[in-house]
Amino acid sequence: MTPVLAAVLVNYNAGDELRRALQSIADEMGDQPWEGVVVDNCSSDGSAETILSMAPVVRLIRNSQNVGFGRGVNQGVAATTAPLVLVMNPDCRLVAGAMAALRADLRAHEHCALVAPKILNPDGSVQGSARGDPDMFTGIFGRTAAIGRLLRRLPMAARHVPSDDILRSGTAGAEVDWVSGACFVARREALAQVRGFDERYFLYWEDADLCKRLRLAGWSIRYVTGAAAIHRVGHSSKTAKAASIRAFHESAYLYYITHVATGRLSPKRPLARLLLACRQAWHLRSTDPRPGR
Repeated sequence: MTPVLAAVLVNYNAGDELRRALQSIADEMGDQPWEGVVVDNCSSDGSAETILSMAPVVRLIRNSQNVGFGRGVNQGVAATTAPLVLVMNPDCRLVAGAMAALRADLRAHEHCALVAPKILNPDGSVQGSARGDPDMFTGIFGRTAAIGRLLRRLPMAARHVPSDDILRSGTAGAEVDWVSGACFVARREALAQVRGFDERYFLYWEDADLCKRLRLAGWSIRYVTGAAAIHRVGHSSKTAKAASIRAFHESAYLYYITHVATGRLSPKRPLARLLLACRQAWHLRSTDPRPGR
């Protein structure tokens, strides 16, 4: 039977989280045909072997080196054919009913390229996974920044992390600027139109860039409150904290010069580089990147 959904997971030392993620997808799909691809970025913990019990529905692509998240997703998408693509971190798992709600929302909004569920921490609290376009204030008012957490109710802060307002409104879903790449379902045709993830981003911010390019191409992005996934933030990155911190800040700068300070001679570029370098140094000292995905 022709698969209705392709699930793509990029794995790097996710341990048993990968098996739980795949099982949650299988549970959600039930008897419906689907295909899965795990792209393993040279894991050393044997976690990729956990997919063997799910063959032939789930296949494994092994990379001889860590090629990054975006490139890994693009590999997985290219190896599948279903019209809908679920991209999910191996440290995520779908909550019952999530897939049905996401697919229903896509059917109801024909110009929507990508839908994402409400993402929960393991304790049930809500992650700020629906977001506003990044700008110079994102570092201050982002979902994990200390001042942003204290001043969450201010309009400037709320614009960057609109999840709270959307959930309070009681709506089934809403258009947003971008959503976390930890878990989303996208139309294959939309991903193909913008050529998938920009592979210059090794890790972090590739989701903001993808959603920005999709919107520029005429598509919309939606946050579906009736669907949920549980996410253990940064599980894989814990095995390479310093590298993850550097990747976060390099990707932040790449996004900034690509979509905000686009002029080569913009004075905002060196200022952003300086601020990000200071932030990176601080987090390297504490070895606590905090950004999550």
